[in-house]
This record gives sequence, structure tokens and C-alpha cells, in this order.
Amino acid sequence: MSTVVFYEKPGCKTNARQRQALEAAGHTVVVRDLLTEPWTAERLRAFFGPSPVQSWFNPAAPAIKAGAIVPADLDGDAALRRMLADPLLIRRPLAEVEGQRLAGFEALRDRLGLPADRDSAPTGCSHPHSPCPTPGSANPGSTNP
Repeated sequence: MSTVVFYEKPGCKTNARQRQALEAAGHTVVVRDLLTEPWTAERLRAFFGPSPVQSWFNPAAPAIKAGAIVPADLDGDAALRRMLADPLLIRRPLAEVEGQRLAGFEALRDRLGLPADRDSAPTGCSHPHSPCPTPGSANPGSTNP
């Protein structure tokens, strides 16, 4: 089994279920806070590989849902600048497995050969409120997914 460095948003129920699926499959999960990690453009860019810029974004981020940021309108450099300024824009989870960096649970699941079982490891937001609350917030209507 693999050791997975798993960058998540603290309090995200979907990320929690994804972590549980990884652990149930026998992987060791080392959790990191995606929002407070000291990202650089170069380091962050390595997680996205050859995927299109639009796929680098968390579609549930408030700025995207509000239309303030349109990922399809950005090139790679502009996308990274936006993500460094607002880590909520970053598709999650980000993961590192045996030297390989990945963005999104689908890529991680495929890399590890896990079955695509929606019930045990969802890929969309599972929070009953849209968007998810801010980590540590008692307000379920907060705007941080």
C-alpha cells in the first residue's frame, strides 16, 4: 500500500470520506491543510500535469459559482496567481503518492487502482449547505466551500 500526502480543506465532509476510503483500502494518509500550505506557483502547477486549466479549479468555489472568476478565460499563469491568492479555488484534494502529484480524487483513485464507488468516496461536495461552511465556523451558510 502507498503513503498518500492528502491536501484537504479542513472540515470538508467530502474530503473526510475520501480519506476514509483511502484508509479502508490500506493506504497511509498524511493530511495537510490545503488552505494554509505555503504554495508557490511552480509547486502548485506540478499537481495539474497536462490537464486543461479549467480542470485545475474547484467548481464549488464561491468566486466561480458567482461568476467572478471564469476558469475557461484564464491561462495557466493567471490561474495560478488566482489560486495562490485564494486557495479555495484549487481543485481538491491535491495528493502526492510515491513522487507523483495529482489533483482531484478521480486522479488519485485511478492512480491507486481504487474502484469508482460514489457512496464510499464521493467527488462532489457532500455538504447539505451550498457552499460549505468555513472551517471552524458555526455558520452553515458561510461562503467557503
